[in-house]
Amino acid sequence: MTPARPTAPATPAAPSVRDLVRLRAERPEAIAEAAARRKRRPLLRTADTAYTADSASERARPPHPGRLMIIAADHPARGALAVGDRALAMANRFELLQRLCLALSRPGVDGVLASADVLDDLLLLGALEDKVVMGSMNRGGLAGATFELDDRFTGHRPEDLVRHGFDAGKLLLRIDHDDPGSLDTLHAAARTIDAMAAHRLPVFVEPFLCRRVDGRLRNDLGAAAVTTSIAIASGLAGTSAYTWLKVPVTEDPDDMAQVMETSTLPAVLLGGEVGDDLDGAYGKWREALRLPTVRGLVVGRSLLYPVDGDVAGAVDTAVSLL
Repeated sequence: MTPARPTAPATPAAPSVRDLVRLRAERPEAIAEAAARRKRRPLLRTADTAYTADSASERARPPHPGRLMIIAADHPARGALAVGDRALAMANRFELLQRLCLALSRPGVDGVLASADVLDDLLLLGALEDKVVMGSMNRGGLAGATFELDDRFTGHRPEDLVRHGFDAGKLLLRIDHDDPGSLDTLHAAARTIDAMAAHRLPVFVEPFLCRRVDGRLRNDLGAAAVTTSIAIASGLAGTSAYTWLKVPVTEDPDDMAQVMETSTLPAVLLGGEVGDDLDGAYGKWREALRLPTVRGLVVGRSLLYPVDGDVAGAVDTAVSLL
């Protein structure tokens, strides 16, 4: 029998980022159409996944079975546009999309985390084929606002993720014991986890204990604070069956082994602000990735806007850590 020929990649609805504006204005339904025909994949590709030479896709075995490498780009929807000392680094949407498409094209990158507007653009560009697509759910806690910790769910709802055929959601859970807005966010997060579980959709919970210093919100990355935030996040909702954790590396990386014993839930490491010391961040991630519950990386600005400008090189190095 003649092996099946590989299926040709779908033609993007928008051949370039410059075509997005015209398509959005003239055929807004193109976004739903692109979502409906998008080629999907499992959240995790495992070593025993069947890949046959005559399959339509002719894919190679996964480079890092059971692990995830996700590029994060949900910062703009919260008004967080800065990268290092560049206050508006992420403001140019055309440039951001070009950087995202490059990152997503690199071997070993599994998918993207973003708000609806960014994912709609990537759908039209054809950049989400065979990728994990993770929708960002609560973006109402605008950076620097007095209501930052009353972090309303202004992004994807569970039903939106289902309708678009996306693969997971992510929510941010920041808790300041001195800010009553944290309680509203805590309650909304629990009910959202319930709703995601009802749809059997994974939800990645990013918890922090935080406090205000000179009017600015600061996340506490001490071992005790990260441990406590993990314990709180793990216990939310009526089931944890579909809950993942998205956690930072602690201030002292040597504390991570004990901190990650707080929960049996699968976890990914977040990138966070690494400044100019990307090599130092790689070292911290490498050590933490050896822990049994840590299953991957979700990193954004430090890979999309590296100091040396080499997006492909930064992404490839991060992938190699898996």
